[in-house]
Amino acid sequence: MNKELRGIVKAWEAKVKKSQAAAKNRANSIFSTMSVAYVDDDETYNPGEIYHVEKVFSNGDVFIGQWGDNCPNGHGKYLWVDGCMYVGDWCKGKAMGKGKFSWPSGATYEGQFKNGYMDGEGCYTGSSNDTYRGTWVMNMKHGTGTKNYANGDYYAGAWRRGQPDGQGRYVWNNGNQYIGHWRLGRMNGNGTMMWANGNRYDGSWEDGLPKGNGTFRWADGSFYVGVWSKDEQSGTYYPSASQMGNFEWDPEELFLDLRDCRIDASEKVLVFPSQKMVNWPCEGGSLGWRTPKVNDARPRRASIDGRLSNEGGYSLSSESDLSSDVFSGYSGSGRELNEGSGAKEVDVLTVYRPRIIIKPTKRQGVTISKGHKNYELMLNLQLGIRHAVGRPAPATSLDLKDTAFDPKEKIWTRFPPEGSKHTPPHQSCEFKWKDYCPLVFRTLRKLFKVDPADYMISICGNDALRELSSPGKSGSFFYLTHDDKYMIKTMKKSEVKVLKRMLPAYYNHIRVFENSLVTKFFGLHCVKMTGPAQKKVRFVIMGNLFCTEYAIHRRFDLKGSSHGRLSEKVESEIESTTTLKDLDLNFIFRLQKSWFQEFRRQVDRDCDFLEQERIMDYSLLVGIHFKEISHTGEPLSTEASVSNARTPAVNVGQDGEGATPRLSRAGLNVLFDPTRCASVRLGSNMPASAELTVRRNDGESDLVGDPTGEYYDVFLVFGIIDILQDYDISKKLEHAYKSFQYDPTSISAVDPRQYSRRFRSFIYRIFTEDT
Repeated sequence: MNKELRGIVKAWEAKVKKSQAAAKNRANSIFSTMSVAYVDDDETYNPGEIYHVEKVFSNGDVFIGQWGDNCPNGHGKYLWVDGCMYVGDWCKGKAMGKGKFSWPSGATYEGQFKNGYMDGEGCYTGSSNDTYRGTWVMNMKHGTGTKNYANGDYYAGAWRRGQPDGQGRYVWNNGNQYIGHWRLGRMNGNGTMMWANGNRYDGSWEDGLPKGNGTFRWADGSFYVGVWSKDEQSGTYYPSASQMGNFEWDPEELFLDLRDCRIDASEKVLVFPSQKMVNWPCEGGSLGWRTPKVNDARPRRASIDGRLSNEGGYSLSSESDLSSDVFSGYSGSGRELNEGSGAKEVDVLTVYRPRIIIKPTKRQGVTISKGHKNYELMLNLQLGIRHAVGRPAPATSLDLKDTAFDPKEKIWTRFPPEGSKHTPPHQSCEFKWKDYCPLVFRTLRKLFKVDPADYMISICGNDALRELSSPGKSGSFFYLTHDDKYMIKTMKKSEVKVLKRMLPAYYNHIRVFENSLVTKFFGLHCVKMTGPAQKKVRFVIMGNLFCTEYAIHRRFDLKGSSHGRLSEKVESEIESTTTLKDLDLNFIFRLQKSWFQEFRRQVDRDCDFLEQERIMDYSLLVGIHFKEISHTGEPLSTEASVSNARTPAVNVGQDGEGATPRLSRAGLNVLFDPTRCASVRLGSNMPASAELTVRRNDGESDLVGDPTGEYYDVFLVFGIIDILQDYDISKKLEHAYKSFQYDPTSISAVDPRQYSRRFRSFIYRIFTEDT
C-alpha cells in the first residue's frame, strides 16, 4: 500500500472512531458528561457489568458509585447542585433498598426505598426535629408508626395516606391524651380524652369533636351522661358521694377545654426523593431523579386519585399532619417547607400537574382452549345458546302477556352426548340446559336490534370464549366473546331471582326509553352437569359496554361512595384494562348543552327505575379514549383558549335545536365523518372535553378534585352496570356493621333511595355542561 493510500485509511479510521465516541456520549445521558474519572470512553463494557465511576454532569450534579447499563446500579452517592443528597442502594437508575436522603435544610430520611420512593420501614427527621419512625408507602406514612413532634407532642398508632387513621394514641406536652379511633387526622369514632387534672370524656367523636353518646367524668367521681354536639347538648348530671350542695355545669365547658388540645403542625416536604429524577438511558427508559422547577407548569405524573408526584406517590396532603384545632374542627395550613430548593412558597397546584401515561391497549382475557378447567362448560354453553336461539318461534308482538314474565316460565332441554331428536351429538359430558323466560329475552334482543344469526356467530362460532383473568368482587366469573360484543357473567341464585322479579319493569323501561344507560340483558340460562361434577352454573348474557371502535385508555367504576373506593395503584402500574374507582378519578367531563340535558334526563329515569325496584350498589362504568397521544404515551391537551370544547348536538331532542356550539377537534371529526356520526349516541362514542383535576385534600370526602384548566379531547363510553343487587337482609346487616366503624354516608351499602340521591349528586358533579 503506497503512502498516500495509507494516509487516507488512517484518516478514515480516525473519523469512524470519532463518530462512534460521539454516538456513545450521546447515549450515555441526557446530560453531556463534563468529566468522567476512572472511566475510559473508548473502553467497552459488557451489558450488565458493574464498575465504579465518578461523574460530574453539566448541571453540576455529581454521582460517585457503582454504574452499569448507563445508570447507577449498586451502591452510590448522588449529590444535587441544590444541596440534596442520596447515599444508598440503586437499581437501574432508581433508589432501591436501604438508603439515606438528606435535604439542605437538615431534614433527613433513612430507611427503605422502592423505585425512588420512601417505601417500607424508615425514619424521617425534619429540620425542626419532628421525627416519624414507622412504615411508609410511596412517600406517605401508611401503616403503623410513631411521631414525636417538635413541641413535645407524641402520636403512636395507625396511619393512612400520611395522616393518623385508625386506632391511635396522641399525648400532648401538657399531659392531656386521647386514646381511640382516628379518621383523616382527627378524632373520629369511639375514644377517650383524658386531661392531666384527672377529668376524662368517654364516647363518640366526629371530626375532632364529641358527637353522640358520651360521658364526662370529673376526678372527684361525679359524671355527666348525655348526647353531645357542638350546637346542643342534653343529659343528666350525677354528683359524687362527697359533693355537697347544688352543682351547675354547662356542657359547653367541655368544648372550651378542648381548645388546648390542638394537633401540632408538621413540616410539609415539597420535594420528595421520587421527584428528584434524572432520565437515565437505562433499558426501558426508567426514571431516576429530577429537580422540579418552581415555574414549570408542564404536567407531572400523578397517582390515579389526583395525588401529585412524578411517579404517582406524592400527595398534595400526604404530609398534612394537620395543624388541627380540635375545638373548632378547623384544620390549620401547616408550614410548607421547600426542602432542597430554597425557593419561595408557591401554590403547589401551579407547580405540579398530574402526568398521565397511556400504555398500549391489551386484549382482555385468556382463551378457553382444550385442557382449560372450564372448557366443557364453554362447549355446553355454546350448544345451549345455539339450540335456544335457533329454535323456531313464531313472530311475536312487543306487547307480551303476563305469563311470559312468570318466574316459573322456563324450558328444560337434555343434551346427551349421542344427541337426541332435538339436540345434536357433541363431545362434552351430558348436561341439562335451562332457558329462563325465553320469549321475554327473545323480544328484548329484538328491541336491542340484535340479529339472531350474528348473535349465534358471536357466541357459538368457531372462535372460543375468553375468560377474564380474575373473578369479580362478587365471586362471579366473566367471559368475553371473540369479537368483544357480548359478556357472559356467572350468577348467584339470588341474582337470578332479582332479575326474574324485576324483569317486567325492566322490559317496560327498555321499551319506553331507547337511550337507557342500564345494562342490556340478552339471555338468562342455566347449565346443569349430569356427570360426576353435578354442578349447576347460572349465567346471564350482557352487552359489552367497551365494544367500540375506539381503544379504551382509561376505565372508571363510579358509585359516589368513598369507603374502599381507591385502587391503590400508581400511574406506572395502570394498564388499559385496569378498572379504577371513585377516588382515582381525576377528570371532569364537559358535554355540550343538548347532550348534557339528555344525559341528566336519562340518568334520572334510570335511577328512578332502580330505586323503585329497590336496587342499590350499582355503578356508572366510564371508558375514556384520548383523541391525541404523543409518542411518549402522554395525551395531548388542547390549548386553554380552545378548551371550551363542546360535543356536537346529535339528535338528542328539541332542547338542543337552534344551538350553534363551538366544537372540539374530536367533535369536528365526528361531524365531518358520516359513519362516525351515525355511531354516536348517548353513552357510546360520545365526543367530549375532559378537564384534568387534582385533589388538594387527601380526605375521602373530597370525591371531586379541583379543576386545573387543562383539557383533553376524548371520546366517552359509559353505562350503568351491576343492577342486580337489591337491599336485602345481608346488605342491611352490612350497613349496620360498617356504620359503627365508618362514616355511614361513605359506604356503598345504603338504602336504595339514599344511594340513588348520592349517586346522582356525584355523577352531576363529574359530568357538567360545557359553557
